[in-house]
Amino acid sequence: MNRSIFFLLSVLLCTVVACTPAHTVTSLQFTGYNVGKPLANDSGMLGFLQPYAQAMNASMNKVIGFTNTTLIHKQPESALGNFLADCITQMAEKKFNRKVDAGFINQGGIRSYLAKGNITLGKIFEIMPFDNLLVLQEMKGSVLQALLDKTAADGGWPVSGGLHMGIKEKKAIRITIAGKPLDENAVYVIANSDYVANGGSGCDMLRNLAQANKGYLIRDAIIDYIAEFTSQGKPIDPKSENRVVYAN
Repeated sequence: MNRSIFFLLSVLLCTVVACTPAHTVTSLQFTGYNVGKPLANDSGMLGFLQPYAQAMNASMNKVIGFTNTTLIHKQPESALGNFLADCITQMAEKKFNRKVDAGFINQGGIRSYLAKGNITLGKIFEIMPFDNLLVLQEMKGSVLQALLDKTAADGGWPVSGGLHMGIKEKKAIRITIAGKPLDENAVYVIANSDYVANGGSGCDMLRNLAQANKGYLIRDAIIDYIAEFTSQGKPIDPKSENRVVYAN
């Protein structure tokens, strides 16, 4: 670069960045504006959108199942959480055609509840509004222990049937899978969301593990799972089973 140009740029940089005197705000002035009446509706735009709104409402109001009781999510365990964790585990086994040892739903992944009565498609979108994918990961028991410690630190995540644990001092203790104590050297197949598998919700211990992914949305897994109950004339009726408990 030409030396004279370099010198000029240096002077400019000094003037703009380094040599400009510091300023301190001593007062602030602003103008408040009242929000007036809304504008008149655009009848043309409303007419254009109406067919789409009608189609969307018809789809979201479609009844896909029934529950005899209101299902809410709470910690360390809830019937709704058990239902969703069982869902991703069982649907993963069918989708991937292999045995799954346990499944998880991250604590922040459940965004609504199921009210007693008909279950609509729209309600599933409220519960699971994210386009998270159902994935499988193989992990050693030591990694699974770290994952369970993370769930314990959060106060308990929904886990699938067959996995039991206690929470003490924000750690997972007395862990059993299919009735057997957790083996830190064994390899377990775990169903999860791609969000968590990629390190979301503080699960960095999973980030570098390989994933099996078939592009299957967890929301679609829930819809398919409910459809199986409905086709058999059965309501959705999960229970709390002391899968996750606070230990003394």
